[in-house]
Amino acid sequence: MAASATMEAADIIVVTVYFLLVLAIGLLAMWKANRGTVSGYFLAGRSMNWAAVGASLFVSNIGSEHFIGLAGSGAASGISVAAWELNALLLLQLLGWLFIPVYIQSGVYTMPEYLSKRFGGKRLKVYFATLSLVLYIFTKLSVNLYTGALFIQESLGWNLYLSIILLIAMTAVLTVTGGLAAVIYTDVIQAVLMIGGALTLTAMSLVKVGGLQGVWTKYSQASPNITSIMSSRPNLSFADSCLLHLRPKPAALKILRGASDPDLPWPGFLLGQTPASLWYWCADQVIVQRVLAAKNMAHVKGSTIMAGFLKILPMFIIVIPGMISRIFFADDLICISPEHCAEVCGSPAGCTNLAYPRLVMSVLPVGLRGLMLAVMIAALMSDLDSIFNSASTIFTLDVYKMLRARATSRELLIVGRLAVVFVVVISIAWVPVIIEMQGGQMFYYTQEVSNYLTPPIAAMFLLAVLWHRCNETGAFWGALTGFVLGTVRLALAFVYREPHCDQPDTRPSFIKDVHFMYVAAVLFWISGLVTVVVSLLTPPPTEEQIQTATFWGLRNRKKRILPESNELKPLNDPEVNSNANLNGKTPTSECSAAEIQNRRPKQNDVIANSKCLRVVNWFCKINEDPASTYKPSAQEQERMVDELLYESPKMKIVLNFALALICGVGVFLFVYFTL
Repeated sequence: MAASATMEAADIIVVTVYFLLVLAIGLLAMWKANRGTVSGYFLAGRSMNWAAVGASLFVSNIGSEHFIGLAGSGAASGISVAAWELNALLLLQLLGWLFIPVYIQSGVYTMPEYLSKRFGGKRLKVYFATLSLVLYIFTKLSVNLYTGALFIQESLGWNLYLSIILLIAMTAVLTVTGGLAAVIYTDVIQAVLMIGGALTLTAMSLVKVGGLQGVWTKYSQASPNITSIMSSRPNLSFADSCLLHLRPKPAALKILRGASDPDLPWPGFLLGQTPASLWYWCADQVIVQRVLAAKNMAHVKGSTIMAGFLKILPMFIIVIPGMISRIFFADDLICISPEHCAEVCGSPAGCTNLAYPRLVMSVLPVGLRGLMLAVMIAALMSDLDSIFNSASTIFTLDVYKMLRARATSRELLIVGRLAVVFVVVISIAWVPVIIEMQGGQMFYYTQEVSNYLTPPIAAMFLLAVLWHRCNETGAFWGALTGFVLGTVRLALAFVYREPHCDQPDTRPSFIKDVHFMYVAAVLFWISGLVTVVVSLLTPPPTEEQIQTATFWGLRNRKKRILPESNELKPLNDPEVNSNANLNGKTPTSECSAAEIQNRRPKQNDVIANSKCLRVVNWFCKINEDPASTYKPSAQEQERMVDELLYESPKMKIVLNFALALICGVGVFLFVYFTL
């Protein structure tokens, strides 16, 4: 089966309509959103319902690197890569039921801010904020930009630099001006488009291959025709050592595999990968920030359940299409030598990353190809806007505000938008490095890098939430120990790169034979052990830290009687975070409009008379809102937290039933596709 060379006019029209639709919805959300306050800009005023947050969670995670990486790994090694998606299904529920209530009670906007409130001091806050920004810029952004550009180049033949810059610029405009509200609303549209387009491609591909049974049967036979390739390219060389890499793996149709499997050893996955994933799903700013924007706990739990069900889809709409692509294009995707790979896709490490775009260009008719390009752009933009917004939040509230404790709300909003611009500039400057990052299984690459750096963070957050005796000294030395060990292992992995199949593997045994998931397990448990030992040898945390920032403090929280209803009334734009002291109070329902107007500070005459600044303030909605001028009393803060944490008895029953259902489905899928 041959792939179509280029897209036609109808495809370009579909992509153009998509861009206009996203811009219109983003601008409408920007106009309607309360983005003139810190809570409105960074947490969408905590006004989002469960459906919007759940959809945003899904598309914020499923970026272009999933369509390229998951499909590529499916083509290379079968369905094992779907384990990450099913694992996320379960970890999302841990976020909604355990971590988010603690974060809400703490009254925080960011994860570094939570560490500061839980442990006191600044070094953990600075460490985690810096690590998060580094991971965002040099891992998430780089991989997303490369995979998105790869798809665009394959389908349109556009210049890589031009397409990347245009995509970044468009995404940044929505993020800079609209804040989290615009991001979430555009994510909802992108989720519908993404799922609809991917389901269409999966259905048409399954028809051509003979259904799921055809996939299982034909995939095991999908090897490149060495004789045909050599005869058409007489200058190519072929080494017998590459033969093993050309055949589908015997366990390709199983998710969890043997302890020594090079792709997914089950002990390493359970003991190492799961803790590493715990960081992403329960403590990463990109994910947590969306859930904190929900109206209350009922919407929080509803959103994680919805996102959990949606996480079942990638196995069927991304991984299996990647396997089908190998069936159709084995001679190209499974190239017979590094020289052949370089000729096909420009990367001697492998060409399986082309699996998804190659399938799109061959299976879909004119018009639908444009729809799938729009899907890829949607995936790329949803990831980029999530990273831009979260990086802006961390830099503004955890770095800049620490340097300028008396910064006004207006100043924080301006810095938050400038931070996005700064991240955009670095991203564009990083494009040449992205192009050099071409390799085999992109998804496994991103997981390997994360598994060397994030397990200590997961151990720290888990102990912070669950163990009241954990203190700042123990958490710091545990995290530092794990970080040093992980960084050393990461450096060694870059020094001792895996050789191509036609070259001998001279790497040390501890590099070659120890899977990165086992390394993640060691890092997680060593970091946790150091944290426990040091905490027990040093003074305990204060009672305030335990009561406001741990699960046990949440359980012991004084019971308050609130009105019976399945849906709580929205809060008055709660600027409840005492750590984000904005030199002011949030107006409560008792404040009259006249009182608020009287409290509004007089604007500087220079600012008032500046037409340029007036335009900027109008477009970005930067103002000294009265909600950002007064700090609520302790009683008002407690009331707001109670409203956010409240769940009616009837809603609890429904949500607990849904929790049991989603967890049962996840365990069943693991067992069914492993036995």
